[in-house]
Amino acid sequence: MSDYSDLDKKQDMQVLHSMGYAQELERRMSQFSNFAVSFSIICILSGGINSLAQATSGAGGAAIGIGWPLGCFISLVFAVAMAQISSAYPTAGGLYHWGSILGNRFTGWVTAWFNLLGLVTVLGAINVGTYYFFMGSFGTPYFGLADTTLTRIIFLAVITGAQALVNHMGIGLTAKLTDFSGYLIFATAILLALVCLAVADSYDIARLFTFSNYSGETGGNVWPATSGTWVFLLGLLLPIYTITGYDASAHTSEETVKAAESVPRGMVSSVLWSALFGYIMLCSFVLMLPNMDEAAKQGWNVFFWAMDAQVHPVIKDVLYLAILVSQWLCGLATVTSVSRMIFAFSRDGGLPASKALAKVSPSYRTPVAAIWTGSILSVLFVWGSSLVSIGETPVYTIVVSCTVIFLFFSFAIPITLGLFAWGTSKWDKMGPWNLGEGMFKLFAVLSIIAMVLIFVLGIQPPNDWALYITVGFLALTAIIWFGLENRRFRGPPIGDEVARRQAEIAAAEKAVGQV
Repeated sequence: MSDYSDLDKKQDMQVLHSMGYAQELERRMSQFSNFAVSFSIICILSGGINSLAQATSGAGGAAIGIGWPLGCFISLVFAVAMAQISSAYPTAGGLYHWGSILGNRFTGWVTAWFNLLGLVTVLGAINVGTYYFFMGSFGTPYFGLADTTLTRIIFLAVITGAQALVNHMGIGLTAKLTDFSGYLIFATAILLALVCLAVADSYDIARLFTFSNYSGETGGNVWPATSGTWVFLLGLLLPIYTITGYDASAHTSEETVKAAESVPRGMVSSVLWSALFGYIMLCSFVLMLPNMDEAAKQGWNVFFWAMDAQVHPVIKDVLYLAILVSQWLCGLATVTSVSRMIFAFSRDGGLPASKALAKVSPSYRTPVAAIWTGSILSVLFVWGSSLVSIGETPVYTIVVSCTVIFLFFSFAIPITLGLFAWGTSKWDKMGPWNLGEGMFKLFAVLSIIAMVLIFVLGIQPPNDWALYITVGFLALTAIIWFGLENRRFRGPPIGDEVARRQAEIAAAEKAVGQV
């Protein structure tokens, strides 16, 4: 990063100091690295493949040809609105700070908990997706492994532990691997698309714009039997669930050079490039399918079924290996994101054992306790929730359906607050990435509308228990806040508190060798 001058470094630190925080983490991430960490978490080779049946067993080809760009636009409106705020407040755990600064202690605290629960559970869900992809590609065909709870948890513990270890060893190594992940996702998505087109029996382009209704048994019971219009709307969850995680650009703000410019660009560009390459890849896959009706019957196994039927085994295994590595790197980037959220919330006393969780290793310049805590919690979440069921549905499945609702709530809260705070004393200074008042407020309103849509879609059968979990979480949140946190939690430093922390800032920076 030869273009990162001493002046740039000083400006980044001054922005951080103005918000009352020391430069404890190490700025080793370039603008591309900041993009790559979000692009890696979005990972079209993870969600785009593992959740493919939501489209192919829903509205069929139109769920990809029409539904994918529509769903990606829904995610984009959040990213654009968040980018505006991130440019003004480029800190680790950005969403928590935005919720506090643009609102109050309570809105910041709620935002933090929504985001934190979403990140921990999505880390578990990403690595479970990696497990099932491994089982379908190599585990069962080559090693004869059977899917059991013990096998799943051992696999998760090993890969999550490796992801935590890499994060422990410093942001430099993590950034190198997520940079590689960015290139790998681009290359693998294009290669997969070319292979699909090469082996397709014909190019029936009309298939991409043909609406079908594969709900119920005709679609392997991925969706309960419902109307064609409704099953198309449910299919929007494929791109919406896949194109998330771009808040990682904000969470790594304090490790990114020229953060006020790099973070918003990384956030928006990760969504745009994921949307484009995901569209090319998924459209090519739909064109390769030998028969749309037969594909829909496969339900969640549609990807492996189609690859087995159409692609040469050697080429297929090469693609599987690249996809598997990409999915592991997706989890690696997610550990980075969740650990920075834990670190940022803890340094303001927002979590139990905050003092330990907020500590930064002088050797590695990483929040070691936060890294391992987030990783262990994700494995424990999968383990515990897999052992308990409500009716015939595992609690794990029910909670994961809430994950994206929680994440998008954590996006929507600061965006909504920003809509009303623009130009007031709470937000009177914009960052260098500035849409202007009219454009920001347009995207903020669209985000609120999109949040309503995501919530309505996210609680539909077979995920209807998500409604009760969300309401229960809100009730529990109210009890904890009014019973305890309202008196204890101070929130991030604001106003005069920033000036009072100058001595603490100097001591913290000295402890990690920052001058």
